[in-house]
Amino acid sequence: MNFFVCILITPLIGVFILFGLSFLRFNINYRLVFIKLLKQITFLISILIFLFSIILWFNFNSLDAKFQFIYNILEFTLPFTNTIYMYIVGVDGINLSFIVLTTFIFPLCILFSWDFLDKEPLKYVYFYLISFLFLEFFVLNAFCVLDIFYFFIFFEALLIPMFFIIGIWGPGDRKIKANYYFAFYTLFGSAFLLFSLILIVYEKGSTNYLVIFNSFLENQRLQCLIFLGFFFSFAIKVPMFPFHIWLPEAHVEAPTTGSVILASLLLKLGGYGFIRLIPLVPYAYIYFNPLVSTLALISIFYASMTTIRQIDLKKIIAYSSVAHMNFVVIGLFSLNCQGIIGSIFLMISHGLVSSALFFLVGILYDRYYTKFLKYYGGLVLKMPLFSIYIFFFSIANLSFPGTSSFIGEFLVLLGVSENNITVMFIASAGMLFSTIYSMWLFNRLMFGTLKLTYIGTYCDILRREHYVILPLLMLTVLLGIVPGIILEPIFFSIKTWVTYLKF
Repeated sequence: MNFFVCILITPLIGVFILFGLSFLRFNINYRLVFIKLLKQITFLISILIFLFSIILWFNFNSLDAKFQFIYNILEFTLPFTNTIYMYIVGVDGINLSFIVLTTFIFPLCILFSWDFLDKEPLKYVYFYLISFLFLEFFVLNAFCVLDIFYFFIFFEALLIPMFFIIGIWGPGDRKIKANYYFAFYTLFGSAFLLFSLILIVYEKGSTNYLVIFNSFLENQRLQCLIFLGFFFSFAIKVPMFPFHIWLPEAHVEAPTTGSVILASLLLKLGGYGFIRLIPLVPYAYIYFNPLVSTLALISIFYASMTTIRQIDLKKIIAYSSVAHMNFVVIGLFSLNCQGIIGSIFLMISHGLVSSALFFLVGILYDRYYTKFLKYYGGLVLKMPLFSIYIFFFSIANLSFPGTSSFIGEFLVLLGVSENNITVMFIASAGMLFSTIYSMWLFNRLMFGTLKLTYIGTYCDILRREHYVILPLLMLTVLLGIVPGIILEPIFFSIKTWVTYLKF
């Protein structure tokens, strides 16, 4: 069996191990010991998956533009049809980065939840850890599968564990409403995705991505219909205006780790879907380019101005994520390789920076049980290490030179400027808003007078929290200084589009 498949099936093995342990019954005196064992098993499994992804990275030939480590896991034909559905997986320079990002984020989430799980009933600890392993399984397979039918299945299956994570462990009073927002928008988009899937099967008789990629869709009207179906689904997941309402609600009501997974991975599936769609419907991609770019620019300005007036820490980061992800969309529709490569790099960077910001907000919430900005102030006097971390990730969020976000946004603007200088200037103006809300947030949190009326005791970053935040900081700096470790495999995977789409 291809060793790459081990990355995809190890989360399921972890689920079976935890499920088997759930039949064991221990005396209540040993409850904390058993919970610690469950956490250690899950953490070791997630670390093992991450090590597999690192091995995959070093064995990947970045100079080869084709898919590598292709493995056909399952193949079947539906009754009364001639369509073959193949559960086939593979890696190229595009999804390789998302695989490593996914396997990197999940161990940090488990580690961050370490003390939180000690307060939960034993059955909830089982359910929490199993939900995260299922979520990792679905995310990894969505990034790796090379059949559109199975991509649709994993793309929608993500809703189930995320629904439980928000609904059960969300700390807010509006988590049920947020959950229904999340479910309704996702299922609404899935209807359009299914429509496009049916059109592809009708036209090509196959859902295999490699088959469709190598056989050109000549019908331009059909290309437009397929594009619109995929667009609505991915625009909701990104999200773009006016389909963004669910995201701030979900972020605010989700637990910290749920917000991290939403921002760092689930939103990236929308951008990843756009990337895979481009070479399938090149005519529709160019035809709808002005419309999509306009919506993305509106989303950047709307989300940025909304961010400035927020008083909830999570909503500030959530709306800024909307702005950054629509900057990604502008790069994907820039009609050249620089913009597309910059967008992929920016998604990886945003996955790191937004995760760190949500972790930092979660650290404050774990201590003081509030996310409202008015209760904080002057934290630099009592939490100097926390202040250093939040300062660094605030300037990373506004794309300060030397951080990974700067490389991504620079490449996006460079790509956009080659075809539409007006869009480049408008998007650049949107970057000014990111400076305003990032520095405004840092100033209100760190400086001013201590709010001793609301918060009487202070506790700086703990050792376990260092282990969560520090790797994100190091990787953000590393990609800002040596971006080639990601840019090189992405470039050689995208260069075939130069000829295919004649950019």
